[in-house]
Amino acid sequence: MAPRSRPVFLPRNAPPVFPNPSGADSDGLVAIGGDLSTERLLAAYEQGIFPWYNEGLPPMWWSPDPRAVMDPERLRVSRSLARELRRERFRVTFDRAFRAVMIECGCEREEGTWITPDMLAAYVALHERGHAHSFEVWSGERLVGGLYGVRRGALFAAESMFHRETNASKVGLVVAVRSLFAAGIELFDVQFLTSHLESLGAYEVRRPDYLGCVVQAKRKIVSLTDLPLVSK
Repeated sequence: MAPRSRPVFLPRNAPPVFPNPSGADSDGLVAIGGDLSTERLLAAYEQGIFPWYNEGLPPMWWSPDPRAVMDPERLRVSRSLARELRRERFRVTFDRAFRAVMIECGCEREEGTWITPDMLAAYVALHERGHAHSFEVWSGERLVGGLYGVRRGALFAAESMFHRETNASKVGLVVAVRSLFAAGIELFDVQFLTSHLESLGAYEVRRPDYLGCVVQAKRKIVSLTDLPLVSK
């Protein structure tokens, strides 16, 4: 059996450089420490790494194996969800309420939340610089669902989603996948395969394959300015 790799410790003032995630330990932990600066976050996503940790602990940087992804070809839209999309009971927007979506994603989770004040500030800064985006789902004027993530080239790394009404997050996710791929996104990362995501068509790929796709995706230029939303 190969020895378990140990995560690298990053001093807070270290350059925004990460070790090769192919050498991550069996849980996918690549490094511990550093900070949540825009430069470090972008460097992480460009290597297939993301931060995930609890408040009070130093940042922890992950690249799990396997990795969960989605695409329009494997997207599963049930008959009831297709009817929901046709009814247009919900209105979906793009980049209209990024901060509000993040706050909602961090509320009322039984397992707690990794969306600490520091994480919120860091990702809002990414959004303000055009690197992070949100899809919002509205019922009238009330925000009832949404998701957010980070884009690097043709990669969209979804971070979290929420719903306050039945099917709201599903509608947002379907619109996000279809709209982003129509705009040129080639890799839609959802990190871990949950039963909920699997029911919508998410599937797993091995880390080497995922990292190879990241290398290809980050080289491409994709504009999400005035993104047309595709629901069907």
